[in-house]
Amino acid sequence: VINGRRNKKAFFSPEEGWPHCSLHLDGRLGKHFTRITSLHPRRRGRSLGANWHLICRLTTRSLCPGLSQRSCPEPRGGRASHLAQVEILDAKTREKLCFLDKVEPQATIAEIKNLFTKTHPQWYPARQSLRLDPKGKSLKDEDVLQKLPVGTTATLYFRDLGAQISWVTVFLTEYAGPLFIYLLFYFRVPFIYGHKYDFTSSRHTVVHLACICHSFHYIKRLLETLFVHRFSHGTMPLRNIFKNCTYYWGFAAWMAYYINHPLYTPPTYGAQQVKLALAIFVICQLGNFSIHMALRDLRPAGSKTRKIPYPTKNPFTWLFLLVSCPNYTYEVGSWIGFAIMTQCLPVALFSLVGFTQMTIWAKGKHRSYLKEFRDYPPLRMPIIPFLL
Repeated sequence: VINGRRNKKAFFSPEEGWPHCSLHLDGRLGKHFTRITSLHPRRRGRSLGANWHLICRLTTRSLCPGLSQRSCPEPRGGRASHLAQVEILDAKTREKLCFLDKVEPQATIAEIKNLFTKTHPQWYPARQSLRLDPKGKSLKDEDVLQKLPVGTTATLYFRDLGAQISWVTVFLTEYAGPLFIYLLFYFRVPFIYGHKYDFTSSRHTVVHLACICHSFHYIKRLLETLFVHRFSHGTMPLRNIFKNCTYYWGFAAWMAYYINHPLYTPPTYGAQQVKLALAIFVICQLGNFSIHMALRDLRPAGSKTRKIPYPTKNPFTWLFLLVSCPNYTYEVGSWIGFAIMTQCLPVALFSLVGFTQMTIWAKGKHRSYLKEFRDYPPLRMPIIPFLL
């Protein structure tokens, strides 16, 4: 008998078919058993033996933290008794999509996704979102089945994430577009400014300097995508590539049209304004690259390990002392420098929209750091030191 009331001792022993064992437990077991039955309503009212191994694992973890989980009594009958069962239901309709028998308890969610794909090939692993609750968060691929709050028969809920595309493909597409589009306007190909200006060149030095800076920025992004960035998520929804390309390609065409226009007017303060803006742009580009390299070194190739980023000997990384996402800080600074250099309204608007989006991303990453690491430096702000 299990008495769930607190501070009330209870005695029980496993049913026939299990090694003889007895355990004296206080009210804490009652709390654990209540937790088990509440998490698994279908198991409520069933015999103790059905839940014995799960009870022992939870009890060992809480009452005897020094003991290994292997100290729990195991059922007779050999290795087959260790195997779990997994049923996968549609998160919307609750329809049973798949029942996996004889699943290893050490199986990861990624392995379960691969097994699910064998019965439903149209849903490859990257499209799958498996969760414990229909409205809950998606389980991580590295989560292990036996460490989840499930019994010998685990119920997982499936959601289709839609067609997926790799992050590398998305980045290469959205960054190659602006590079190519800007050069079309710079070389004044036909049907843009009229036949009279076809393939002519601007007489203003700042126009040529702006083309060099813009091209350098996107070539740098393309090379970083290929050789520097390590992505924690391999794919993203296919629909996002259209949204991202519209943003990058559209703004590139808009700013390039005015900067390379035959009637373009140079900055008000001439060479001094251009030199100051160029210095800001170059410093921020170097800073952005330095942060990307520092973040790359934090994550071994092929892993999803997360660590707290700290400044290195590189002075550009010292901004980590004040903000969580200095790569965004430097990125915004680069575009502010480009806007000052060209004195072009579309560039200023592009900088503002980019700053807004990167602030949202930075706040999200900052919250994740605070949640994951208790010793996270309290002085840091998401993107702007001391302010935001």
